Order: sequence, then C-alpha cells, then structure tokens
Amino acid sequence: MDDTELRPYDGDVSDFVERFAADLTEAGMPRMAARVFACLLAEDTGQLTSAELTERLRASPAAISGAVRYLSQIHMVSREREPGSRRERYRVRADVWYEAFTSRDKELARWESTLKSGVDVLGERTPAGQRLAETADFFEFMQFELASLMDRWRARRAEP
Repeated sequence: MDDTELRPYDGDVSDFVERFAADLTEAGMPRMAARVFACLLAEDTGQLTSAELTERLRASPAAISGAVRYLSQIHMVSREREPGSRRERYRVRADVWYEAFTSRDKELARWESTLKSGVDVLGERTPAGQRLAETADFFEFMQFELASLMDRWRARRAEP
C-alpha cells in the first residue's frame, strides 16, 4: 500500500472503530468526536479529509466539523491544509496521549486555583470549604504526579 492509498474500511476495521469509540464515549468523550478520533487512529496515515470521514462514519459534514473542532480544542487532532488546495486533512497527533494529558495538567492547575479561592470565600472550617480544600489538594497532588509520570514516559520513549 503506497502513502496515498487508504486502508480499506471493512467490517473488522469499522467494528474496531465503533468499539473503541464506545469506550471513549463511556469515559465522557462526545460520541461523534470519539468516532472521528478512533477512525483517524485506525488509519495507517493517521489522517483523513472531512469527506473521507463523512463517508467512513456515515455522518454529516456538520457532525464531522463539530467533532474535529472539539478534538482540536483538546489537542488530540490537528488540522492541516493540503498544499495548493482548500481541502483540510485532519491528523491524529503523533504524541496524542502525551499532549492530551499535558493539557489536562493546565486544567488541573486552573481548577486548583479556583477551588482555593472558593475555600477563601466559604471558609476553611466549613464543611463545604473543607471539601473544596481537599479537592484542591487532590488536584495539586495530581499535577505533581502527572509531571513525574510524563518525565518517565519521555525517558521510556527515548529508550532504544
């Protein structure tokens, strides 16, 4: 198969895409975004056009566009313009999971900060203030552990 030829989207591949998309949906990802992501992940090139995604997933262009917008916002898919064309290709990032978890670290920091300000508002001795403080502590812990985990992942990927 050359670089321009797409893997056949047969029953087995389609079944996998829908099964993994269901797993992602169960974890909280919007259904169409999960389907688009799983479809891109299962493609050898890691990239497809909107028209190709529409055909494979039997979905509307608007549904594909919304899913790609969501996936772009959470750093799981990038948009690339084809040279000399107005057509865009959507690509799964090579380091998709690393990027997704790294961006989650920024969210944890923001949530921690907001929760700490909530403790100030509610009072650290109130039940609600104590709940917020415990949640902020948890997010602070997760940020520390996530940074360490990502360092170990980078080291592992660098191993021959």
